[in-house]
Amino acid sequence: MAEPPDNAQAQDPYPLDNEFDLEEEGFAVEPSLPEQQYCIFRAGRERFCLHVLEVDEVVEWPRLTYLPLSPAFLMGVFNLRGTIVPVVDIAFTEVRRADLPPRQVVVACLRGGASAPDVRVGIAVDEVIGTYSTSEPLLTGEAPRDVPHCAGMLRHGDRLALALDLKRVLESFPVGVI
Repeated sequence: MAEPPDNAQAQDPYPLDNEFDLEEEGFAVEPSLPEQQYCIFRAGRERFCLHVLEVDEVVEWPRLTYLPLSPAFLMGVFNLRGTIVPVVDIAFTEVRRADLPPRQVVVACLRGGASAPDVRVGIAVDEVIGTYSTSEPLLTGEAPRDVPHCAGMLRHGDRLALALDLKRVLESFPVGVI
């Protein structure tokens, strides 16, 4: 087989048209937001969600140590590989039945940065529904005003979940550094 001379350039059978513009061709090009992923769970009758980067892990219901004279929302603390994690019940106003304890704990972490330590908190949940990815923004105008730890609503499928702001959760349910 004869090879092309060194000075000849190979012709691309499918050259790219650098002048091609989607908008000129009638296609609408909208800038898309980066995709976000959320952990969706149920506590009481409500669905909640946290950004997955704020969730350290989900653990089966642990053996809790109850703290005397603690607020009603603080269910107790447990040891997670050497770290004491307080467990809060964000659905405590619904008065849980004693024979139906939560099934799992979503361990969330508010990153402290260079000057402050990380703060871990466990959220008592009845069911972890799963993760959901979306590029749509949270519905911040739809956040219920009577839920101070809610930053907005997440539409997932045909349902809505209250999007938790972890900093506000720790302000609404102050557990301190244990």
